[in-house]
Amino acid sequence: MYIGRFVVVGPDVGAYRVSSRSFPNREISTRDDALTVGPTADAPETDNPYVSYNCLRLVDTPTGETAAFGNGSHVDPIAEKLELGYPARDALAESLLALDYEKDDYDTPRIGATIGADGEALIGTVRKDALLVETVEEPTLVATYEKNAPESFDFEATTATEAATDAYDLEFEHAVCAAGVARTDGGFETALENGN
Repeated sequence: MYIGRFVVVGPDVGAYRVSSRSFPNREISTRDDALTVGPTADAPETDNPYVSYNCLRLVDTPTGETAAFGNGSHVDPIAEKLELGYPARDALAESLLALDYEKDDYDTPRIGATIGADGEALIGTVRKDALLVETVEEPTLVATYEKNAPESFDFEATTATEAATDAYDLEFEHAVCAAGVARTDGGFETALENGN
């Protein structure tokens, strides 16, 4: 089954996976306090605005370090609002609503999640027909297609490396790359999986 890009988040761990039929020549790289999706060296040139973006950022907030992740340029305003002290629910909802779904041929939803140092985790999506933001008590998945509303999901990863690898290895079609994040006693750890 092809569900497109997706996030999965539990209270302490999360992952984002790029799945793509149209732009498979992408990878995730580390840049400052972010993980960034971008074209590989052999990728054909494109002017598509949805191909490159920060998919995961760690930011300092008034309540401690917080992870924000998702499938597009909305990750940056979510992170910026968190840094300014917005509650995570507001940062997620306002950023998703402001940038809205992607205006491509498929009306692709934007998806995102946050994990806070305070133990709060949220997941959200904005589609052509809805804005959904939910608090997460158990592993929850939302994708751009087919599974475009948050749903409980069996995800047992406990570390960032496991989260990235497990998300990449899920049997959903057209895996390209994945990022993982986990809260630890010393803060957040991140990992990436480019399928190499």
